[in-house]
Amino acid sequence: MIIAIDGPAASGKGTLAKRVAEHFGYACLDTGLLYRAVARDVARQGFRLEDIWAAIAAARGLDPASFDDPALRGTAAGDAASIVARIPVVRAALLTYQRDFARRPPGAVLDGRDIGTIVCPDADVKIFVTATPEIRAKRRFTEFEARGDTVAYETVLADILVRDARDSGRPNAPMAQAADAMLLDTSNLSIEAAFDAVVGLIKRKIGP
Repeated sequence: MIIAIDGPAASGKGTLAKRVAEHFGYACLDTGLLYRAVARDVARQGFRLEDIWAAIAAARGLDPASFDDPALRGTAAGDAASIVARIPVVRAALLTYQRDFARRPPGAVLDGRDIGTIVCPDADVKIFVTATPEIRAKRRFTEFEARGDTVAYETVLADILVRDARDSGRPNAPMAQAADAMLLDTSNLSIEAAFDAVVGLIKRKIGP
């Protein structure tokens, strides 16, 4: 069983993917961590994120054991990931890892931006999670406040819009809702309501 959950930043797809995986007893992969790790390794080696050869080397030498690195969390890591994710060979290098993960028995939940369209086009269930840019920016802003970070809401919103444009506008594997994906708008939903909605969509697709 493969469940693909796609969507833009701060839409809630990551939280939902984890809860869905726990609910059904499946493995869970935040594919964004792969790109964040690549960007981190490129930067730590002293290269620019735009240095294609360095990004490719980092992707091919990625260590999954490092995915729990706190440095992979936060807006800066996400923005950096969005830059290396534009490199076709980097995406190709990470594709095998993602597809192998998806085949783990008894099932797997993968969240990202191109799971239902590129990584697992044959996924059993595809869900595209979204919310308005303003709502997503407010969620991210609240996260920053909780961590004690000082940042203006307007800055967070601007970053969200730039990230959306970069992810949906890249020529290789752009963020997009798969034609057969079910849409879930979480703008006016609590995390509990969104989770119930996702489980309902999955059960409607695969049965109880």
